Amino acid sequence: MRNRALVQAGDLEQSSVAANNTMNRERGLTGVNSYTRELGLDLLARLAHRPAPSWLDLCSGEGRALREAAPALPADAVLTAVDLVGPLVPTPTPAAMEEVIASVSSWTPDRTYDLITCVHGLHYVGDQLGLLTRAASWLAGDGLLAAHFDPESIRHADGSTAAKAAVSALRAAGYAYSPRHHRLTLHGGRPVRLPFRYLGADPSAGPNYTGQPAIASYYTSVAGAVVRSQPSGRFGPEGPSHHRSVNGSA
Repeated sequence: MRNRALVQAGDLEQSSVAANNTMNRERGLTGVNSYTRELGLDLLARLAHRPAPSWLDLCSGEGRALREAAPALPADAVLTAVDLVGPLVPTPTPAAMEEVIASVSSWTPDRTYDLITCVHGLHYVGDQLGLLTRAASWLAGDGLLAAHFDPESIRHADGSTAAKAAVSALRAAGYAYSPRHHRLTLHGGRPVRLPFRYLGADPSAGPNYTGQPAIASYYTSVAGAVVRSQPSGRFGPEGPSHHRSVNGSA
């Protein structure tokens, strides 16, 4: 059993780990240190053909990727950057871009998006599974969610790993997960319910696969919960398009 007290969003976001000021700060749209490389996607190609493309970037840091994308997209594009700290260096904001300084744990958009990204941002969020389920409802019908996810950061109440249970539940809900790249994707917006109840987070969990300190998120299983999948597009090989009952046990 664990002895360390878990913390909730308010206290967590005051910690130096959650307010990481180095991760994702300088990452641009393309190149060696870029969203394109990290996500393995040509983001402009996905958006450019749409008449009024929309992109929501969670835990956006300096917002460089959206700034670089703006000139290549139609004038009526909607680019929203949400970050707990926001840009540390004042930079002109393109007309299509909105910068929001807020916690992704409580912020909610008033529209849906064609593309939602979270590049290494979940590592610093307490209720990671909660954010993933909320983000699924923010996707357009044929939209794409792409995020980095570390299953080993998901823990049971006693501190043991809930990685297997978490990945199984996410896949049952329609998400695809690549262990090799630690990438989680979802094609098509939908309501999602996962069989877990959030308990709190541990900001002293230590480094994750990136080598940087990260947060461990603690959950209790909700026995017999049903994850309802409503596919509305194509899926990766690990994203089933049928309904499954998941009990949340590892």
